[in-house]
Amino acid sequence: MNKPNFKPDGLLVLPHLRVQNANSISSPLTWGFPSPTAFLGFAHALQRRLSTEFAQVFGGVGIVCHGFEAQTFKPNRRQHLVFTQSRNPVYLKRDAGKFIGEGTPPAIVEEGHAHLEVSLVITVRGGFDEALEEQLFADAAYATALGMRLAGGSILPPNGPRLPKPQWMPWPDSVADQRKTFARLRRRLLPGFVLVHRPDLLGERLSKLKGKDCSSNVLDALLDITRLNHTPTLPTHEGQEKVEWQLERRPGWLVPLPIGYAGISPLYTPGEVASARDSAESFRFVESLYSLGQWIGPHRLNQLAQLLWHSTADPEAGLYRCVNRYAESLAESRPETELNAELNTIQGT
Repeated sequence: MNKPNFKPDGLLVLPHLRVQNANSISSPLTWGFPSPTAFLGFAHALQRRLSTEFAQVFGGVGIVCHGFEAQTFKPNRRQHLVFTQSRNPVYLKRDAGKFIGEGTPPAIVEEGHAHLEVSLVITVRGGFDEALEEQLFADAAYATALGMRLAGGSILPPNGPRLPKPQWMPWPDSVADQRKTFARLRRRLLPGFVLVHRPDLLGERLSKLKGKDCSSNVLDALLDITRLNHTPTLPTHEGQEKVEWQLERRPGWLVPLPIGYAGISPLYTPGEVASARDSAESFRFVESLYSLGQWIGPHRLNQLAQLLWHSTADPEAGLYRCVNRYAESLAESRPETELNAELNTIQGT
């Protein structure tokens, strides 16, 4: 499931899902919009719930955000905002009496929440013979999604005079028809912003930092490109002592992004690790993987592959990642001479 070479028969569009109290802390280092892993996991859970009635297989997931409201508050007589967090004890119900009897507090996990409004575009393998079956599948998927959780948050029923309607869009075989279908899809997703992966910009910033300091690493590049950098300008005239500070412009709306997990332990056999969530599956301790994401308008997309996120797994290397082909498509469309010049520059530094 969710392989990048997945060839869909159609697209399932779940528009304007209102999510209340979604988990906005998706990694130890970042907070904000949920990680792509949450949406890929949601699509996988939705497929399993629909599998009793429909035999369709889900593939990649496109993530479009229409609204984001972090749960923050402004202290009295302060101008800054403070992120609201809750302290949640971690223990099983059967162990509650032990903690109470011994008087020892359980482990605490801090959680932060946000309200979202998102649209999901899911590629599906397995078509239908009649248009009535297509709409029945879309309605069943939407009704099932309303009873699920997305990124730990509750999906609320739609409200307003114009209720969003789920849609099944058959994916044609010819390239010309695919462009027309994707153009209709882009208009349907407006207004909103699409989350894409930009490792190319992260690599360019790393090369720039290494030109100044050879000890710079990828984490330094990620922190440098996602923060607001104020740089001083030297005086241009003799006798001028005032130094002006300028804000460095970033190449777009860039955000640090957790994209998966890397193993930090061997792959244990099923049942070898006690208290695992699923004793029938293999188990491995992991840590988060970080990269660079960007929010762009749907009108800037040229093909379906730029929109979709897929999950990939390499158990031998211990890598479980979410991939998006937006940066790869940009590299494929650039002239070969420009790519060679950039490669020579990077190799020279």
